[in-house]
Amino acid sequence: MTQFDLTDDQRAIQEMAQRFTADAITPHAAEWDEKHIFPCDTIRTAAELGFGGIYVSEEAGGIGLGRLEAALIMEAMAYGCPSTSAFISIHNMGAWMIDRFGSQAVKDKYLPDLVPMTRMASYCLTEAGAGSDAAALKTKAVKDGDHYVVTGSKQFISGGGENDVYVVMVRTGDDGAKGISCLVIEKDMPGVSFGAQERKLGWHSQPTAQVNFDGVRVPVENLVGSEGEGFRIAMMGLDGGRLNIGACSLGGAQRAIDEAVRYTKDRKQFGQAIADFQNTQFILADMQTELEAARALLYAAAVKVTDNAPDKTRFAAMAKRFATDTGSSVVDRALQLHGGYGYLMDYPIERIWRDLRVHSILEGTNQVMRMIVARDMLRP
Repeated sequence: MTQFDLTDDQRAIQEMAQRFTADAITPHAAEWDEKHIFPCDTIRTAAELGFGGIYVSEEAGGIGLGRLEAALIMEAMAYGCPSTSAFISIHNMGAWMIDRFGSQAVKDKYLPDLVPMTRMASYCLTEAGAGSDAAALKTKAVKDGDHYVVTGSKQFISGGGENDVYVVMVRTGDDGAKGISCLVIEKDMPGVSFGAQERKLGWHSQPTAQVNFDGVRVPVENLVGSEGEGFRIAMMGLDGGRLNIGACSLGGAQRAIDEAVRYTKDRKQFGQAIADFQNTQFILADMQTELEAARALLYAAAVKVTDNAPDKTRFAAMAKRFATDTGSSVVDRALQLHGGYGYLMDYPIERIWRDLRVHSILEGTNQVMRMIVARDMLRP
């Protein structure tokens, strides 16, 4: 990225993702949402463009891009379907963790299938009793010879029950963050089971379920990083995940603005298009201004994460908080501008409104994002 604009290569990546979205995602997103269809074939088509290993290294088969390029791709796909774009983001987070911290044996075992998304990955941190307090997780892994025996469960797992590979944070040591390690667990390992699919407000195009481990024997070679490094690895994964979720909010909100502009120019009340009323114009102007500010912060944070800047985590938290709050606020105003029609499934606004609502909860709630920022500000 040049100081205040995208490079030609970044624009080419963005345009490729936008074309793919217009052709393969946008025309089908409403049906996926209404019928709760998990579009595996479309997702694998995205992987043919490299979107299954966006920041997986080229040596491991990925396309080795930076976090800004990843955000551009997620933003573009979320313009058509925030839910599907977010699913691809989560898969990328899991694949990157394996590539960045896994041994060569783990990389060789999983990345050749994860990059083309012939197998898909889930990220498993949250538990029923460990949400914002993630370091309090209870899922236990006890070493037994050349295996770990894993017992516990994970909650709200995107891809749960459908995905083949689960990157799981487990407790191998004492209480607290330093007792957490990271293991790769496969769907068909004996003792792995899944809860019923969750009935959600939004994100209908991707499965979400509890993942249960009942004495699952996992080879020691499936350890990602060293014992005790799992929480640090999980948090580093979340720096990028937060950027991507923020980018999904940018894409969904931009779609809502474009729909609102189109609708208000066509809709006539009191003898004129409602876009001609100054009140409407002020609302639209504020929506676009606020979204551009969120976009600028998120792009800057993405560059910092790519560059491993000392303040990368603070900026990722600020960008996630601001982009997701702004995105939801923008879509809410777009729905209001549509009036009663915005509440109908005939228009995409209500779907985007539902899909974006969860973005201020997952990948760390926006309240936790404020804690991260303030803690960094007040550090001695």
